[in-house]
Amino acid sequence: MTFQSPADLTRARTYERRFARVIEHVHTHLDEPLDLDRLADIAALSRWHWHRVWQAVFGESVVAMVRRMRLHRAASALAFGETDLEKLALQAGYGSLAAFSRAFRQSYGLPPATYRQEGSHRRFDKDWTPPAPSGSDTTGAYPMQDIIIRHEPQRLFASIPHTGPYIEIDRAFEHLIGSLASRGLMDKAGQMFGFYYSDPSVVPEPDLHSKATMELTEEIAFEAPLQRLEMPARRYAVLRHKGPYADMRAAYDWLYGTWLPASGEELADAPVMEVYISNPRDTAPADILTDICLPLKG
Repeated sequence: MTFQSPADLTRARTYERRFARVIEHVHTHLDEPLDLDRLADIAALSRWHWHRVWQAVFGESVVAMVRRMRLHRAASALAFGETDLEKLALQAGYGSLAAFSRAFRQSYGLPPATYRQEGSHRRFDKDWTPPAPSGSDTTGAYPMQDIIIRHEPQRLFASIPHTGPYIEIDRAFEHLIGSLASRGLMDKAGQMFGFYYSDPSVVPEPDLHSKATMELTEEIAFEAPLQRLEMPARRYAVLRHKGPYADMRAAYDWLYGTWLPASGEELADAPVMEVYISNPRDTAPADILTDICLPLKG
């Protein structure tokens, strides 16, 4: 359903603002202890009912969301070679390295130190050769045939822009879901996509520009913070990545540095697109599927 009357719209905006306040508080206080009563106060809702409202809209509890975000941040640091596990444990809100290691292994399938050395991000390393059937043509960590060329149709999206580290785009996605849900528009929204406009090898992390989006099945009224985004039909080189989002920078390096030069293709002047096949709220990080889509000329 969609909200039509002025009274309905006013109530929707009230919940939208409440969700936004909680999202911003959680993201800016991620290193601090989580106070559920404080979040209820920030939302200006009953402490007895607030968390049920949140879970019904976002599909996970606030506690589960914070835990997922903290472990995601730790996994990213490990994939980039962080060795101070005690520091990561404290940042993730655990009182001991043993507790952090148990929680990390439960989510990622490996203890932190092993993940850093042997995680799925390693399959993109130049000195790592994957097992492959005899006679197959491989380049680097992925066989050439694992990249498919796909023609994507024109699509309409509801979007919210994000400025800052790409790995923190989940903040914009939470705002997007909160906005659509509070306006009664989730029945018109489909799969989540991310669009990445900046080159992280030359643009400082605080200035990286991206957009969190959800595909729409029909036009809606776009009011702030929602923005309309229409992407034309285009050819893409698509790598289906299986594993944590923290591993994806290594996949990008392989695509740009190994696959593209050998492919004979040229990149189009358009942003990279990610298609989120899996829902991280109910999928183990090791099993998350994401299509990384490089735009191609032609």
